[in-house]
Formats: sequence, structure tokens, C-alpha cells
Amino acid sequence: MLINWALKEILLKIVYYGPGLSGKTTNLEQIYRRIAPEHRSKMVSLKTKEERTIFFDLMQFRLPPIHGKRPKFSLYTVPGQHYYAASRRIILNGVDGIVFVADSQRNRLTDNLASMLDLEQNLILQNRSLEEIPWVLQFNKRDLDAIHPVEFLQQKLNFNRVSTFEAVAVRGIEVSETLKTIIQKVITDISRKLNA
Repeated sequence: MLINWALKEILLKIVYYGPGLSGKTTNLEQIYRRIAPEHRSKMVSLKTKEERTIFFDLMQFRLPPIHGKRPKFSLYTVPGQHYYAASRRIILNGVDGIVFVADSQRNRLTDNLASMLDLEQNLILQNRSLEEIPWVLQFNKRDLDAIHPVEFLQQKLNFNRVSTFEAVAVRGIEVSETLKTIIQKVITDISRKLNA
């Protein structure tokens, strides 16, 4: 969280984390398309070998002020491939909320688990943990055939019993709901911290 006193804004950062090609970028592209241009900045895309890292600022005027300041969200994705570990650590710095996008396909369980472990380790390097940061879990690609049942994914990945969403990001299914929930969790957390 950063506070811009001149503009009376609270700048908040949400990071979409998960294994490579799990649907993080697709989530942000769907969100970007649905938001009126006057309520968002331009999308910035940094291409890597196999996927893109994108981010954009999202201004939500419909949200109530927090301590007299307007919340403004920046949404980021991280490159999922293991060799982009340093990039993930940098992008995760100063995060206020996390959406973990898990790939529901059976052949991706190991990738999901490795990415979750990577997330935890990167947070530990910043003296933080998933217990203190608002986060949600999105089970993406629910429209495919060879996928794990949700109950199985819950057991393997949802150890903190956070909110979960069954998504098909390429069709926009549960994308907005995921974002709305993490925004609400972040606002609740920031309000609590500012009131302490």
C-alpha cells in the first residue's frame, strides 16, 4: 500500500500468480476489456519467451473512500516459468492481495504445487506469509476434459480455506467475481490496518 497524499489516493497492488500458461494473462485481458477506458490505464505488456507479463492500473470510482482517500488498484501478472523467479519476486514486492490461478488439468498438478511453494518462499523472503495477505484461489480451465475434481484441488491447494472460484477465463466465467472478491478482501484488510 502506498498513499498519494496530493491526489488523496491509496495505491493498492493485486498480483495474479500461478504456473505458466494457467490463465493469469487471460484473466487480466478479460478484466481490461470489461472496464470502461476512463476507469483504467493502458495495459502494459512485457513479452517473455512463452508468456506475457502484463499490468495496468484500475481506478474504481464506485468504491467507498478509505480514510478519505480513493482506492486505486494496480493489477499485475507474473511469468510462471521457473526461470523467471527473480521477476516474480520483484513483481510480488509490496503486494496487497493475490489471486492464485491454478490450472485444473490433471497434468498440471505438480506445476500448481511448485508455483504455490514458490509463492510462499518469495513471501518469506519479504518477511510475509499467505496467512497475513488477502488471497483467493481460482481453479481455471474448468471447461476442459482431463481435469481434477474441485474437491481434489481444494484438498491439495486450499490449505488456508480461502475463497475459491471455478473459472473458464477464456470465456470470462468467474473472472469478474474473482476480482471483486479480492478487491473486497484487500479493502477490508487495509481498512483494518489503517484503523489500528
